[in-house]
Parts: sequence; C-alpha cells; structure tokens
Amino acid sequence: MNRIVALLAALVLGLPLLATAPAGATGATGAAGAAPAAAEVPKWRTKVFSLVPAPGYPAYVHAHTNGRVYAGTYVNGSATGVPSRVFEWSAGGQLLRSWPVPGQVTDGSHGVQVAQQTRDGRLVVLETSTRRVLTLDVRTGRWRRVATFPEGAVPNYAAWGPRGELYVSDYAQPIVWRVPPRGGTPRAWFTAPALEGTQFGTTGLVYRPGRGDLVLSQQWVLDGSQLPTTGAVLSLGVRPGGRPGELRTLWRSGPMELPDGFGIGRSGHLYVALLGTNQLVELTARGAEVDRFPDVPLLGENGSAIPFDTPCSATFLGTSVLVANQSVITGTSAHQAILRVEVGERGKRVFVPQRARLGR
Repeated sequence: MNRIVALLAALVLGLPLLATAPAGATGATGAAGAAPAAAEVPKWRTKVFSLVPAPGYPAYVHAHTNGRVYAGTYVNGSATGVPSRVFEWSAGGQLLRSWPVPGQVTDGSHGVQVAQQTRDGRLVVLETSTRRVLTLDVRTGRWRRVATFPEGAVPNYAAWGPRGELYVSDYAQPIVWRVPPRGGTPRAWFTAPALEGTQFGTTGLVYRPGRGDLVLSQQWVLDGSQLPTTGAVLSLGVRPGGRPGELRTLWRSGPMELPDGFGIGRSGHLYVALLGTNQLVELTARGAEVDRFPDVPLLGENGSAIPFDTPCSATFLGTSVLVANQSVITGTSAHQAILRVEVGERGKRVFVPQRARLGR
C-alpha cells in the first residue's frame, strides 16, 4: 500500500482515539523539570524559516558545522521523472543553492534524506529508490556512492557510532543497519520485534555518547507489548566492543501520534515531532513527558503563517528547532516548509567522531 494512502487511512481510523491522554505521558504541560526558557523569546514561538521548492516534501533538516542548513526532498508521488534535490540555506533562511540527485529510478517512489555529515564536511545522503548511501561535497558538487542496502530496505535516518561506523534506521523492516567506517556493504546490526511497524516503522536515530546508546523513534510498536497504533521512543545500548546492548522503552506515544525525527537539547531533553497529531513533544532524557505544543492535536495551529502539517523532524539551530513540514497527506505545497520553533535552550553538539569519513 502506498505510504500516503496508508497514513491517511490510519489517521481517519485513529481520530476517535486522539482525544484521550497519551499513554506515555508522565508530566503535565509546563510541568516542573522543563528545560529553562529563553527570557527574550517566548517558548514555542514559531516562524517560517523557508518554503521548500519542488519537488518538496522535506522530511529532515541538517544543520551543518559550516553554518548552513540542508534538506532533501523526500517521496513525492506526483514527481515521476523528476530527480530529488538537496537544498542549501543560510542560517537566516535564504535559499542559496541546490543539487539534483544522480542515478535515481524516477519512474516510481523516490526521495532523499540529508541524514548526516562526515568529519570533513561532506553531506551523507540516504536515497530510497536504489537504497544507496551517497556523499555530496558541497564545495565541488561531487557525488559519491559509499554503500548500498539490500532489496527491501528503506533507509531513513542515520547516526554515527563511536568508532566511525554509521547506523541507519529502516522504515520498512525491523532492522538497524551498520555501515563500516570506510563504507561498503551494510550489515543488519540489530533486529527486534519491537521495531516491527509494518507501514509505520523506525524513524529518528541519534547517538548519545554520554550514555552510550542510540535513541530511536518508532511510529508503531507491533510486538504485543503495547496497544496497536501506538509508538515509542526507545534506547538501544552500544557495547564497548560495538555489539548491540539492551533495547529499552523510554516513552510510549498515544494512538496514531507517529513519533518521527527529534533533536536533543543541552539539558538532555528530547524534542520529538509527532507526525500524526501535528505536534512537538518534549521529553526528559529518561523519557518523562514535560510539555507538548500545540495543546490541541491535529489542527497544527502554531501561531505562524504555516500550520504544522505532518511535521517530520526537529533539528537544533541556536535555541530553536527547525521542523520539516512535509504535508504528506494532502500534498499542500504551500505547507511544505521548514519552520523555526523556539524551545529556550541550545542543542547538544551532533556527534561526528574523528573517524566519520565514509570512504576516505
């Protein structure tokens, strides 16, 4: 089933459940323990950072160490024959450059995520139609293929491990992949029933070096441990020798909230995009719910000119998070944008180890 159709059908079926409190909530909105708010800017104030040009459908935003911002165009069902693009913006939201993605199969579903960067500044781009890991040198415009996933994989988000290995979540299969530091053949590093989501699988992925774990967001958990159509934020240990450790649940979502990409603040708090209810949720490092915005689900009313419309990620830039607004259900191009949401704290530095070089 087409992902957009499946999502629309699931949302319609899940609407009656959305009025109930989320199953994983352990704190009220604005509860004690919230990260300190910036005095000069109200928390949750939302502005439009930039619209995303065609083919649209941004799913993740990468804030580069060069001070610029990058996003790829994800799956667009009406963009047959049109290659995906990677866009570059200034930190103030001015569109600067873009690059078409080479070698795609464009007569069907295709898209890219700018998922990471290497130590020397190349973008790490995950491509869906051919299941490739690509790098893009933004200084020269040169693309390079460094890995290819097996048939059936849908590479989604990526995080560096402590030895320069790249971990990649799979939206279609209950697998976390490991790509060797120099690129090459990925291997299935971890698999578990808790990562089985059928149409709604594993999304966000961030390594926490201080805790030695990968944090994953899972849109549906279908292993019988919780209600169907509820998702979770999970912690997966990375042992000193590089083997996977214990998988633990940090937080359980409510029905059809569909947790997606997230950023981590200096306080350790997680800011998670809820694609299904058009909200952001703030969690402590251990998964207690602190706050969510906006209070009313579904409508996406955030005070800016563009409402949340299937927000897919939250990436730190200063004391704000950049939210990729995908509009995956209605395909409203005027909503396909990057929104800047004040959260009152700076983000933790994204972990890019010395050996994060992929092929060099």
